[in-house]
Amino acid sequence: MLVSLRDVCSIAEQNNMAIAAVNSASLEAIRAAVEVAEETGYPIIIQHAEGHEDLIPLKYVAPIVTSLAERSSAQICINLDHCEHLAYAQRALDEGFTGVMFDGSYLPYEQNVEYSYRAHQMCQEYGAGLECELGSMGSREGGESDEGGTAAEAGAVYTDPDQAGEFIRDTGLDILACSFGTVHGIYKGEPHLNYEVLREIRKRVHNVPLVMHGGSGVSDEDYHKAIDAGIRKVNYYTYGVKYAGEAACKMADEKRAAKPDSIVYWHDFTPVAYESFRNTFEHIVKVFANGSKPLNVH
Repeated sequence: MLVSLRDVCSIAEQNNMAIAAVNSASLEAIRAAVEVAEETGYPIIIQHAEGHEDLIPLKYVAPIVTSLAERSSAQICINLDHCEHLAYAQRALDEGFTGVMFDGSYLPYEQNVEYSYRAHQMCQEYGAGLECELGSMGSREGGESDEGGTAAEAGAVYTDPDQAGEFIRDTGLDILACSFGTVHGIYKGEPHLNYEVLREIRKRVHNVPLVMHGGSGVSDEDYHKAIDAGIRKVNYYTYGVKYAGEAACKMADEKRAAKPDSIVYWHDFTPVAYESFRNTFEHIVKVFANGSKPLNVH
């Protein structure tokens, strides 16, 4: 079942849980996400980032995910992740996306509000949900700083709780991505999340669902704390593809160690990557459920 970003986050709000948002950078990841949602009974968000256009173009990923979602027994949202150009958002909406994350966090505040409001108007026409970002996780999604760092090293800027309510009112967004100590990419060291900032944001936005970007390196316990403080959507990408890459490399190394002249074919990698994604997604979906029971029982 294809559902909107607004509706899937409302489900999370009602159940004090967060929905896993995984990126669709390969068919193996898409397949794993759909099957995990169906088998666990929890909703899932499958995302396509504008920065991943070179990995899998929008014109290919959109019909694949929308078709699978429409025929699935699970509740699945297809969301445009970290969109920086309104024309690209329009293409995604035309292709059937049910959510858009417009990222104007790198812009001056006034421009962020202006462009985010335009995105809101576009989403309204399609009944799609809108996510926007206030504050910064440091490195931009898909940028050169995929190695991450600490929040300070990455130049992260915490979301201003006092500004959050104004930002929501002036943009018309449905879901707010906020910064409270996470970074995009690989986190160097142990993340230090500022739950007080998160709780203060929550107080000022009147229960608007909040989103955690840059969840890499965060412990299961910290995820639960963040969810209890108002996080309703968690973006999860870097470690998922890292684990899949490591599994593929291990397979190739073992094959060559057993027989040095072995040929490693491309199709040897795909089932290994798929199994890795399955295991990772199943784990995070259950962690983000935060103790809530499956919503779809078959």
